[in-house]
Amino acid sequence: MESVNVLVTTAIGDENVRRITAVSPGIKLTDVSSLSRAEYGVKWIQVMSAGVNRFLDSEMVASPVVITNVSGIHAVQISEFVLGLMLMFVKQSPLCFQLKQEKQWKRFTLSVLRSKTVGIVGLGHIGREVARLAKAFGMRVLATRRSVKRVGRARYVDIMLPQDQLRRLLRESDFVVLTLPLTPETDKFFGEEELRSMKSSSYLINIARGGLVDEEVLIRALDEHWIAGAGLDVFTTEPLPAGSRLWELPNVLLSPHISGSLEDNLERTTDIFLENLRRYLNGEKLFNVVDKKKGY
Repeated sequence: MESVNVLVTTAIGDENVRRITAVSPGIKLTDVSSLSRAEYGVKWIQVMSAGVNRFLDSEMVASPVVITNVSGIHAVQISEFVLGLMLMFVKQSPLCFQLKQEKQWKRFTLSVLRSKTVGIVGLGHIGREVARLAKAFGMRVLATRRSVKRVGRARYVDIMLPQDQLRRLLRESDFVVLTLPLTPETDKFFGEEELRSMKSSSYLINIARGGLVDEEVLIRALDEHWIAGAGLDVFTTEPLPAGSRLWELPNVLLSPHISGSLEDNLERTTDIFLENLRRYLNGEKLFNVVDKKKGY
């Protein structure tokens, strides 16, 4: 096993980057693309999030630098967040909050998740856990997967569809959950055609990346009631600007990109980094290696 010299810093500048072989969590990169330059000799970057789109410029994709992420560690908390949003919608929680503010005692009927259909767009770690929890509530589960070779059957999924049958999923779902990574192919892929394909009684939930959705079209869809509402934890611009119409829409539940937050996230992320460091020093295959061309 090689010895390890640890550089503790809050930012990587030109004066330090030549001393680095691997980049660990918590370091703020002032120029990500510079790390791919051959003269620096960086071989491996451990990203402390699941999303790696901010690292993948053309220079990095073409370079031999290996990137690993922490995909999978957020599945439990994010999937519970998704179920929480669905429950809030069927239990009319926004209306309860409104009536409380107005000090109004008005009774109304509620609905249940049982027998409703959830469509999961992207069946990775988070999507699979959403499917498992949804089945526990007696829901019907549809899912799409981009990899045609891996479509087949999946546990907790009633019908697995290829990506070219997304419209069917949208037409049949009471809740549409986006769990895709943001890549050049998925950037703003969810626009007017997709939103108009959804049922007027259905809800869109996005806990993945704000860039997946054409936000201006979504605001119009919510304003004009193409869909019943949306639960949003991610946005095109973060923090969400004070002037955004999303703050004002009564059929929107929003949160400040916290669905994956957990008190022990740093500890779990560090555990993955340390395991990968052990593997790296021993010449073993690294955990969670990113396909830089695919973007995840």
